[in-house]
Amino acid sequence: MNAPIMPKATAKWLVFNTTLTFDQIAAFTQLHPLEVQSIADDETAQHMKAVDPVLMGQLTREEIVRCERDPAQQLKLLSNPLVAALQKPRKGARYTPVSKRLEKPDAIFWLLRNHPELPDAVIGRLVGTTKATIDKVRNRTHWNAANLKASDPVTLGLCTQIELDQAIEKANREKARAASGTKGSRNVLRSAKETLSEPDDDVFADKEATAEDEDAEEIETEAEGDEAEADGAGHNEDDEA
Repeated sequence: MNAPIMPKATAKWLVFNTTLTFDQIAAFTQLHPLEVQSIADDETAQHMKAVDPVLMGQLTREEIVRCERDPAQQLKLLSNPLVAALQKPRKGARYTPVSKRLEKPDAIFWLLRNHPELPDAVIGRLVGTTKATIDKVRNRTHWNAANLKASDPVTLGLCTQIELDQAIEKANREKARAASGTKGSRNVLRSAKETLSEPDDDVFADKEATAEDEDAEEIETEAEGDEAEADGAGHNEDDEA
């Protein structure tokens, strides 16, 4: 399901104007339930103007009432051409307000300290920064290194909690895969040439065993023939006598 326009502003309106649960609002706005709870506690979005999804054509009153009666139900976003047009992905770098740009080093510092498993490329994508800035914060060569304070990028509004959780989960999964030695390893079928070029020990062993049995049978046959000849010679001598 697509998220509504201005998810946080929409969540703020739903929190203060409906009896929907945090989970219902989070599922509709595609925010983390903790983000919705922080909006309800006035910890975030204090100066943000709430947006009525009904006036925006994204919900109906009947849909809100239906979900208020049953907390297990989920809100359904209306198919609005305006919503679809505004939700088209934009190409290029994500714009960051000037007021947030000075907070990026603090977010980088927080990610490096609390989640060292995240690659620099992922940190740059979450915060919207460059690898050079990440290296400066890590090496304490940033121009404002003395005043850096570790701050959660979600609290600063640089990324969502869902994006951060997905990045951490993926990094831990790749780390576990690399530790087990299965990264990049695949079972590939060998060519017929390689298979035929290898000696078959079992076949050779069977052939050697068969050859040994045949030799033993030949030796026994020869021995029996010698004994028969010796017995014949003995009978002839007795007849002559």
